[in-house]
Amino acid sequence: MSDLVKAALLGIVEGLTEFLPVSSTGHLLLLQRFFGFSDDEFGKTFVVLIQLGAILAILSIYFAKLWTIFMGMFHDPGARRFVIGVLVAFLPAALVGAALHSVIKDYLFNAWVVCFTLIAGGAVLLWIDQLDLRPKYNDATQFSLRTYLIIGICQCFAMIPGVSRSGATIVSAMLLGADKRSAAEFSFFLAMPTMAGAFTLDLIKNHDQMTANNVALVTIGFACSFVAGFIVVKTFLDYVSRHGFALFAWWRVIVGSIGLVFLAIGF
Repeated sequence: MSDLVKAALLGIVEGLTEFLPVSSTGHLLLLQRFFGFSDDEFGKTFVVLIQLGAILAILSIYFAKLWTIFMGMFHDPGARRFVIGVLVAFLPAALVGAALHSVIKDYLFNAWVVCFTLIAGGAVLLWIDQLDLRPKYNDATQFSLRTYLIIGICQCFAMIPGVSRSGATIVSAMLLGADKRSAAEFSFFLAMPTMAGAFTLDLIKNHDQMTANNVALVTIGFACSFVAGFIVVKTFLDYVSRHGFALFAWWRVIVGSIGLVFLAIGF
């Protein structure tokens, strides 16, 4: 299988998993290991860079709403408060990511870590689905600033591959009073500055790896990520509102368990 085909498949997986609570980075790291695709430093960079396609998928879907909020923040206190809320939620990950970027990539981008955190995260999702929560928020733009900040702090746990950024933000939002739909939608909004920041930081630190061949691989992965991410964002909110997280929880447990078996036998 050529590297271009592998890059396309990884891009599809990125787009399909980025906004689901299953950990896109975890899935990509496992697939890269089993594909033997870019085992060097570029492999880790590739995982981060193709996330831009998923970011643009959200932006294209929510552009009208985001534009209204952006223009409204100059005269609408509600819009201004939401923009501040997103920035407040983004700040913890920005600080931790900038401070620990090298440590995270050197020590936590590890298949064993991914498998264990996938299984643990699946257990958390099954637990959250069983709770009798009584939401007080049904609009992602109406959370309190304290809620936005705590969600942002919880998002930092997703720097451990396999935890899932969307999973951490959705679970924390629900525990703080959001219903499933608004929790998932805010996860989408918070993804944009968070993933854009990770993309920019990684590109700056690893721009020397952008050879013509590597740029082609990232471009293919980016395009496939955009298409797959667009499909998921369009369908995920309705699905999770009706059915909860059990499907994603068991998927995490199964993938993590299979991964451990393969790692144990030295694959």
